[in-house]
Amino acid sequence: MKKLSDFKDEINKCSKCGLCQSVCPVYKETGNDCAVSRGKFVMLDGVLKGDLKLTKNINKYLDLCLKCGKCKNFCPSSIDVCKIFETAKYEYAKNTRLGKIIFFLQSKLLRIKRLTPKLKSTGTLKLLYFRGCVNNLFQNRILEKIPDIEIIEKNFECCGVPFLSSGNLERFEEVKQHNIKMADCEFDYILTDCASCESTLKQYLDAKFISLGELLVRQGMKFKFPKPIKVTFHRPCHLESDDFLKPLLENCENVEYIEMQDYDDCCGFAGEFAVKNHKISMTISKKKAQNIINTGADYVITTCPACILGLNQGLMGKVKVLSLTDFISLAH
Repeated sequence: MKKLSDFKDEINKCSKCGLCQSVCPVYKETGNDCAVSRGKFVMLDGVLKGDLKLTKNINKYLDLCLKCGKCKNFCPSSIDVCKIFETAKYEYAKNTRLGKIIFFLQSKLLRIKRLTPKLKSTGTLKLLYFRGCVNNLFQNRILEKIPDIEIIEKNFECCGVPFLSSGNLERFEEVKQHNIKMADCEFDYILTDCASCESTLKQYLDAKFISLGELLVRQGMKFKFPKPIKVTFHRPCHLESDDFLKPLLENCENVEYIEMQDYDDCCGFAGEFAVKNHKISMTISKKKAQNIINTGADYVITTCPACILGLNQGLMGKVKVLSLTDFISLAH
């Protein structure tokens, strides 16, 4: 497990150019330079030099981050921003009473035990299904309809993203090692239905991945909806590609797609961020909600359970939010 000091060179690579300001959703709302990577790097550099201590105040600014990864993707120096912040949060929290309590609860009590029904056992395309912590009532029914696949289920634990967000790197390492063991079998792809799960799993599972949307397109699935509807799509920050979306919707009879403005902007939720920075979270969610409302769509589709919470937070019932699975379940 790395220490904050191991990232000294990475932190010093930051040229303080400020390009992260142009993509950071929190900075756009607050104008606070401590909300962006370069501001946090200045503080962490001070910690490493001994000029500052890793205090509650610095941790507050570490929490002022949506973990959307946009700054990392936009950084000319390709600094792994989230990894540095996760490590800094770990070093702070492990030495505080509250942090120790949270780590204990996550490590000893919050463990996922799943009793899952057996799905398809025959097919040429072998899919190791990572069933996320947020189960979907319609998932089994849809998977049963997809031709020529074999679904393999193992007792995976959580992907680990909540533990990374809270800085509990010890618990993250536990689920990482457990999931690596579960994935030690023969398969063609790991099947996911959550963008955040897939993004996190890719940090430690060396495998090919396929999302539910990509699978439906690959297998040529077609769907007929009982009446004409309009839909729009929110792209989660952790979704690497939405190339599946338009081909999939073209195979949906009676569905009109309307792209919203800034469809790939963050919804503002990001788990504990919505609790610790509720006012900022709500402001970002409401802006996203207005873009959705402006489309006149009947439904907004997304592929992340946390994003569903964020979109509902902003929309407050004005437009129905659906996971991709729930949307497909509306078809005949």
